[in-house]
Amino acid sequence: MVGDELNTHPATPLIRIENLTLGYDRHPAVHHLSGDIAAGALVAVIGPNGAGKSTLLKGLAGELRPIGGRILMPGVHPRALAYLPQRGEIDHGFPVSVFDVVAMGLWREVGAFGGLSRAQRQRVHDALAAVGMAGFEARLIGSLSGGQLQRARFARLILQDAPLILLDEPFAAIDTRTVDDLIALILGWHREGRTVLTVVHDLEQVRRHFPTCLLLSREPVAFGPTAQVLTTELLARARHLSEAFNDDAPECQLEGAPATAPPLPGAAQPQAHPEAHGHAAHRH
Repeated sequence: MVGDELNTHPATPLIRIENLTLGYDRHPAVHHLSGDIAAGALVAVIGPNGAGKSTLLKGLAGELRPIGGRILMPGVHPRALAYLPQRGEIDHGFPVSVFDVVAMGLWREVGAFGGLSRAQRQRVHDALAAVGMAGFEARLIGSLSGGQLQRARFARLILQDAPLILLDEPFAAIDTRTVDDLIALILGWHREGRTVLTVVHDLEQVRRHFPTCLLLSREPVAFGPTAQVLTTELLARARHLSEAFNDDAPECQLEGAPATAPPLPGAAQPQAHPEAHGHAAHRH
């Protein structure tokens, strides 16, 4: 996403982002983001609270329309994308079984009212076994611990069998053993050539497991090899930009924005973000 340094695959990128601004009621949550993500990349999306990480994933998943710019996925069919939002989309009080929740991963195959074949039912059992949940099929979803629920959600992702996977804070508020098991699944997807973008808060996890980082703070700060992004200077810059951002600033004025925004600053040659940037200086 920052030119030749990051675009190590000369083929058409899986995702191309062009001067992208995303937000709510035209108030930007992440803005003027441009660059490419190659097929097979394993990317940790990091940044301070409120940096726009979840908003970016919503935009990539098609759940949030851009305020400006665009997202191109020339190599991804809409049915070939799996998105795991932050927990909350499942009503724990609703009497639904673990099997039925996981089987939702097959809805694109069977439709809203289709029944499961014997082979499809076996795939549900196999997915649950892959996340260490064999034997939980009949349990009600509301009886699960946080870690067990997240394992079930990953089993549903397995059934979607998507080449592009977007994970929003998948390790939040779960036990260490479950985190380790889910990271192992993610690394397995990466070895299979799938593209995985994951919002992660624990920087030590990022250092150990994610070869590439995108550092956001409402605007792009850096994207590149993890060791070059997780520097004291770049992390401090991200914190400074987050503190300077004005949530009450007027709506984003995109009419004067360039047709193509500059690429993300490279970690090897970080570019300073001037204090007079339109958003950080509240000049919307």
